[in-house]
Amino acid sequence: MQNGEYRYRPAWWLPGAHAQTIWGRFARRRARIPTTSECLTAPDGDNLELHHASAPAAAPRLLLLHGLEGSARSHYVDGLFAEASARGWGATLLVFRGCGSAVNIARRFYHSGETRDLDQVFSTLSTRWPESRWLVAGVSLGGNVLLKWLGEMGVLLDRRIRAAAVVSVPFDLEAGARCISHGFARVYDRTFLRSLRQKALAKLERYPDLFDRAALESARSVYEFDDAVTAPVHGFESAHDYYERSSSLRFLSSIDVRTLLLSALDDPFLPSGVLSQVASIAANNPNLVTEFHASGGHVGFVAGGRPWKPAYYAERRVFEFFDQAMERE
Repeated sequence: MQNGEYRYRPAWWLPGAHAQTIWGRFARRRARIPTTSECLTAPDGDNLELHHASAPAAAPRLLLLHGLEGSARSHYVDGLFAEASARGWGATLLVFRGCGSAVNIARRFYHSGETRDLDQVFSTLSTRWPESRWLVAGVSLGGNVLLKWLGEMGVLLDRRIRAAAVVSVPFDLEAGARCISHGFARVYDRTFLRSLRQKALAKLERYPDLFDRAALESARSVYEFDDAVTAPVHGFESAHDYYERSSSLRFLSSIDVRTLLLSALDDPFLPSGVLSQVASIAANNPNLVTEFHASGGHVGFVAGGRPWKPAYYAERRVFEFFDQAMERE
């Protein structure tokens, strides 16, 4: 099912998927929503960093998950927080381990299939604000984590969560990892690898036996990094095993809350054929609303007829979806 495509007109001045993908990071102006930060302690003693935008105690609240190597500085975070603030809603960003100022001290990192931190954070926050209705959103890797969690929870999901939305999710992690290792998309692959390798080397200083340093240093792609580091550190047999067990594609059929899946067919992080698989699954789960546009890149969806006045469709569509969910009550 495709909704709202007539309402999204890609910016003519950003031709192609890569221009859409890159614009937000390098050219978008920040909304600068005031936030406060805190750290929760995970069961393994690690730090879970949260950033909050305030609201009245009983106001609806957004819980947001960022993408691979994202942070509170990611361009879409301000945009989504601004939409929440405009409605008088609160918002919280969960920063994945090692992606913020909190030091990642445990013998592990974050990864695309780790849902225990999300579960702890929602349990803590929903206890803190027991009267709030919740909306949950995830971008890219964060969307994969969110969908996996929703599928794992199934009918047991807390009914205070009224709707969910994800943007540019790599539903099939192996297909996505292989996709960014070819052509121009290798720019993204190398950028991620550079950041991930730096963190992994720092982790070895604390835990020299955690993984094979030589395997890390020989890695030339995110796929090879996941095979050398992510998989062995987190108990997977290989990158293939990690991707197979963590991909949200296999959890979609169990999701039991109204959920928007917003993606672009030209997303350079994922073969378009994967979205056909997603659409087939969604056709048998009435909770899933697919919106797949011909263009938009990866977490792009930049619209507007003038370069000096861009519009950001994804976050507006996410909150339109949330507004509709709240109106159905």
